[in-house]
Amino acid sequence: MASHLARALRPSTPSSTTSAAAALLSSTSPLPAARFLQLHAHVLRTGGLLLLRAPPASASAFLSLAAASLPSPRALSVLLHHITQESLPSTFCCNTILGSLREPDAVRFLRRVRALGRRGNAFSLSIVLKHCRTIGHASQLHANVVVEGHVRDALLATSLMRAYAACGDGDAARKMFDEMPVKDTVAWNVLITCYTKNRRTKDALKIFDEMRSGENGTEPDDVTCILLLQACTSLGALDFGEQVWDYAQDHGYGGELKVRNSLITMYTKCGCMEKAYQVFSGTPNKSVVTWSAMISGLAANGFGKDAISAFEEMGRSGIAPDEQTFTGVLSACSHSGLVDEGFKFFDIMCHEYQLMPNVHHYGCMVDLMGRAGLLNQAYELVVREMRVAPDATIWRTLLGACRVHGHVDLGERVINHLIELKAQQAGDYVLLLNTYAAAEDWKNVAVVRKLMKEKGIQTTPGCTTVEMNGEIHEFIADDDSHPRKAEIYEKLNEINKHLRIAGYVPNMLSELHDLDSEGKECALAYHSEKLAIAFALLVTPQHRPIRLAKNLRVCVDCHNFTKVFSGVYNRLVIVRDRTRFHHFKGFQCSCNDYW
Repeated sequence: MASHLARALRPSTPSSTTSAAAALLSSTSPLPAARFLQLHAHVLRTGGLLLLRAPPASASAFLSLAAASLPSPRALSVLLHHITQESLPSTFCCNTILGSLREPDAVRFLRRVRALGRRGNAFSLSIVLKHCRTIGHASQLHANVVVEGHVRDALLATSLMRAYAACGDGDAARKMFDEMPVKDTVAWNVLITCYTKNRRTKDALKIFDEMRSGENGTEPDDVTCILLLQACTSLGALDFGEQVWDYAQDHGYGGELKVRNSLITMYTKCGCMEKAYQVFSGTPNKSVVTWSAMISGLAANGFGKDAISAFEEMGRSGIAPDEQTFTGVLSACSHSGLVDEGFKFFDIMCHEYQLMPNVHHYGCMVDLMGRAGLLNQAYELVVREMRVAPDATIWRTLLGACRVHGHVDLGERVINHLIELKAQQAGDYVLLLNTYAAAEDWKNVAVVRKLMKEKGIQTTPGCTTVEMNGEIHEFIADDDSHPRKAEIYEKLNEINKHLRIAGYVPNMLSELHDLDSEGKECALAYHSEKLAIAFALLVTPQHRPIRLAKNLRVCVDCHNFTKVFSGVYNRLVIVRDRTRFHHFKGFQCSCNDYW
């Protein structure tokens, strides 16, 4: 390629220049950007002679080469400068160029070639839709699809659905789907993806039955199973996930490695480690993804030493760990308080495997030190030793540790870093507020509350979900929306009486408002986890574990409540909160109160 370029740039007659350029352009590989810019400079010095006297195919090749060799914005500038009626690429070349551009450059290029008379085809629109990220462009391209008579094109329809999903408009994606005359498995899979991307996970699960029913039922494939297992993972919907797994086995997908990997993740994220290990053990030819899923699952469920053992067994099996594997094993050390082991594995990753630590690895190390109370060391790691810029998650991890250990001064410094990143969220202010409240600094609690009110910051309400027969039941604090609310509150009052006899005492520090003892106790009584436990006790057989999923971190009071409940009622309670799993049994929790 370098010799072709040198010959093309030598002083020569127009005919020889065109010939050399043709040889250069005949290559299908993109040039390094600097080399292409040399070629472009020569074109400009010769007044466009290369393009105007070259055959049309060479002119099109030059434009395709520009799109492939330069970053999207710069490539668009070159393309729009040179494209004319004489150098107008073929439809095939236009589509190749479109595939190299990004929104909004692809949209601008499509407008230009259409203005010059090259209408393109349905595939042209589908390429642009692939990169569409704004609702305005999606709607505009949708109008083009209708006007140009491509409404029956299945590829375009699914591309439009993906575009709407990427723009956060799940309703428009569903409307597009409903208008499709023929819905194949790909279209259904895209719809499931649309719902999960737009946090409509429960709607995604409903697709499983919907796609198989009706006059023209469509059989889910292995991709459907993977997508649904991922949705079940998000919701902690174990029963539904097992229905999907049964279907996968019955239809010949049970041996697919990606399906099995998704199932392992689903089981671990539902706190069902025994079944996860059964699937893991029965999986031949385990990949690094398989091992990483198991190690991460053990870590999140509090089995730190088992996660380390699995990591060592992985090495003996000849599978080299990757970045995700080390994230899992470092997380295992963090959640189990294995500080020395965490530093050892971090060193192994950097020196033995020559892997550059990413922000997730540093996050695990900050979490490890923060949980262990090494807050100043964690802060020094972030500000002085990290090889990558700390993101908001790193600072939030440290802020959470400040809350746990009551380190008010450092918490204030950390929130300032978040403000500098312009990444502060409602949860950050809540963490700072919690830190002040734990120190009973009610003056600063009031200051933070006032600031949040002035900025219009709305906090995310705590929500706990329970799955029952494939249906997800949601609860928030003081919830009165459930159809069985009377039974739930009656059962919760009964539970409270039994737990108090057994020694449960509400933890007043978990209530962040400056109330008297009676007011705090009343506010704590009906947290979402407690309502969910009462409901689960009503509907779950004695022999089955109670499984809850919480969108926030479990508060200390609810943690104590659930520990006592597990002993008094002799029930296994598995709670997945925002950061880890808690397995409550016999007045104890798997986290050993270290979370």
